[in-house]
Amino acid sequence: MEWENQTILIEFFLKGLSGYPRLELLFFVLILIMYVIILLGNGTLILISILDSHLHTPMYFFLGNLSFLDICYTTTSIPSTLVSFLSKRKTISFSGCAVQMFLGLAMGTTECVLLGTMAFDRYVAICNPLRYPVIMSKDSYVPMAAGSWLAGVVNSAVQTALVVQLPFCRNNVINHFSCEILAVMKLACANISGNEFTMLIATTLFALMPLLLIVVSYTLIISSILKFRSSEGRKKAFSTCSAHLAVVIIFYGTILFMYVKPKSKESLDSDDLGATDKLISMFYGVMTPMMNPLIYSLRNKDVKEAVKHLLNRSFLSK
Repeated sequence: MEWENQTILIEFFLKGLSGYPRLELLFFVLILIMYVIILLGNGTLILISILDSHLHTPMYFFLGNLSFLDICYTTTSIPSTLVSFLSKRKTISFSGCAVQMFLGLAMGTTECVLLGTMAFDRYVAICNPLRYPVIMSKDSYVPMAAGSWLAGVVNSAVQTALVVQLPFCRNNVINHFSCEILAVMKLACANISGNEFTMLIATTLFALMPLLLIVVSYTLIISSILKFRSSEGRKKAFSTCSAHLAVVIIFYGTILFMYVKPKSKESLDSDDLGATDKLISMFYGVMTPMMNPLIYSLRNKDVKEAVKHLLNRSFLSK
């Protein structure tokens, strides 16, 4: 009993797809390709939002933050996951795991708040267009974005600090590709009800409240758009919101499926449930950041025009 009650772990074993070497090789190739697309796609959006003066607006400022966030978020886990796919010893140090937990949760929280802020921006633009320059001035939207990052850092610092203080005993196998905070927390040989309660509070404040803001904003937006007399005006208004709404659906849809599942499912076979969770987590961690720039570039005429303008300028300069 004394052995089990001591905090003796210095590293964790990341199970991932251990035992399926061929599947690991397949996922290594797929995730590597996706990661390159994430870097190129989001990097391009950041570049054009900086270089094209027509995109120096609150909407594209938030979009640039979202793209930078997606690059940071995937970089916290994908490189180490790729290494683990090719490595026989799939371990991570305790401190490395803590850093990965902190960065992953910070980026996830920031994205939740940032998406809520972007929904408010679209609400003001469509429902109060005359007051938009005043409400969404630089003195407003820069602190909004900064607040999103601050919320992510503070929440993650608190949650990670509470988890690393837990005692971890003999069980050091994380049934995941990376140090996901809930997966690590469940390994503790102590009562984690306090951690679960603070996680519930944080989820309500930084995930569900932004989601509520998004729902309210889009309810008012749709109600306002339907009052437009011109079909062309309705089409234009919908097009300015469709990209953000698609990103919100993908992002929150995955989160809700992962974390708001019926408790009865826990009685199912743990291996099958773990495999499902890991695949969904991979979709959440890789597919969403990869889809964001594609959605915004395909659904946004301003972005298309900015890319063409920069390409033409680059070509003419040669």
